[in-house]
Amino acid sequence: MDNVMVFDHPLIQHKISILRNKATGTNEFRALIEEIAMLMGYEALRDLPLEDVEVETPIETCMTPMIAGRKLAVVPILRAGLGMVNGILALVPSAKVGHIGLYRDEVTHEPHEYYCKLPNPIEERTIIVTDPMLATGGSGVSAVDFIKEHGGKKIKFMAIIAAPEGLKRLHEAHPDVQIYVGHLDRCLNENAYICPGLGDAGDRIFGTK
Repeated sequence: MDNVMVFDHPLIQHKISILRNKATGTNEFRALIEEIAMLMGYEALRDLPLEDVEVETPIETCMTPMIAGRKLAVVPILRAGLGMVNGILALVPSAKVGHIGLYRDEVTHEPHEYYCKLPNPIEERTIIVTDPMLATGGSGVSAVDFIKEHGGKKIKFMAIIAAPEGLKRLHEAHPDVQIYVGHLDRCLNENAYICPGLGDAGDRIFGTK
């Protein structure tokens, strides 16, 4: 699929395998989510625009490239998406952070928005939407819908693991969005959980049940 990148980097695969282990505790899980987001972000930000600026080195003055334009926007889908934000901020500390709050109907599994706050002017920024799990794709599609409704144009979506059903749904709904996936898992089960997955990412990041 165009605009879809599934990572095969050994470091990302190794760290995802530790995430999957139910014996991995909250502290280590949280740190791994950040590390994987940073490794994925390194590639996802490959096309950030550059402009030459004048810099004085200890030897001479030169023109050298720096990131151009409005600051990057990172928009986590609450609450699990928060776990990936610091990994991206480690790469681009000047990035702005927005938030989208969605909850999933336990019967229909469809998402409903309860909060949306985006940095202005959103239409001039490269936007990275983060959510560790791309399961049914409902939350991802809705989050991108909301961002586009607010004027966002250049949108990237980062998920650590995805089900084929969710990846297909997000890609078909928003073919212009670049999607980055750490690992493509087998399928969804009858409760819309990713298999083999890693359980509830939000619970494991924040130590809740």
